[in-house]
Amino acid sequence: MKLSRLLALTSALALVSSALIAQPAPGLKKIGISDVKPSPAIVAKAAANGTRNSLERVVEALDSQLIDRVHATRKFDVIARSDLSSILKERDFAGGNFKVSGVDYLLVTSIDDFQDYSETRTFAAIGKTASWRIIRLAAVGKIYEASTGRLIESANLPLEIRDQEENPADDTKNGELSDRLLEDITSQMADKIANRVVDVIYPARVIAKMDKEVTINRGDGTDIAVGQVWNVYAQGKELIDPDTGASLGREELRVGQVRIRRITPKFSIADVLEDTGIDQGAILRPATEQAK
Repeated sequence: MKLSRLLALTSALALVSSALIAQPAPGLKKIGISDVKPSPAIVAKAAANGTRNSLERVVEALDSQLIDRVHATRKFDVIARSDLSSILKERDFAGGNFKVSGVDYLLVTSIDDFQDYSETRTFAAIGKTASWRIIRLAAVGKIYEASTGRLIESANLPLEIRDQEENPADDTKNGELSDRLLEDITSQMADKIANRVVDVIYPARVIAKMDKEVTINRGDGTDIAVGQVWNVYAQGKELIDPDTGASLGREELRVGQVRIRRITPKFSIADVLEDTGIDQGAILRPATEQAK
């Protein structure tokens, strides 16, 4: 599918989502999502190397997809961008001097790296060439507590994807390849940012436990998948930075491990693999090494 069609589709989905999310959702926190902004240096660099059009297409697509992905997590009441504009009134996020009423959280995303280039290698012995199309994208996602203007989380999220074509001679085919890579990296970045927002504000938790089975407050639209293994942690006392007095979170003690078996729109079911004290309220994080 051409990126232009994808943009049209995602824009349409965003309009539908805006209509749906205009209905207040009881119990859900409100989050505003600002426009994605590439840094001036990245815009200048893209203009200099001829990739500004690709950058603009990624920014436009990411704008629409972020709204869709965050809404799909079912964790937030997403404020439509038209309403958000009147709420923000050109607040200065860079200086951090702002407080915003009407939303609980604010997601501000900027792009600080974008590269779209090709590498070609010739294999003289077999008379073939191989060309790699490489796209790199890095976004900084900042989550603010709207009532205080406090920065809760700032994360740099890098991505790189590449594709390989032998003896690429058809410019049309190369253009389609480029479009597909732009679509893929934009979709992956939207997922990455949305999942980070959920993980920071609503860590995955055990909401019920019965025998060798637990229910987790993660469903469709998040980064959970059947077959994944997650570690389970009990939380201890709050940790305070002795220098600043700021909270650093709570102590965490690993008390088990589970494997995701079934996913529903709002929650997931997992089988217990290890249990040394799993209880309701325990938090979960994906295991870095998946159990066999």
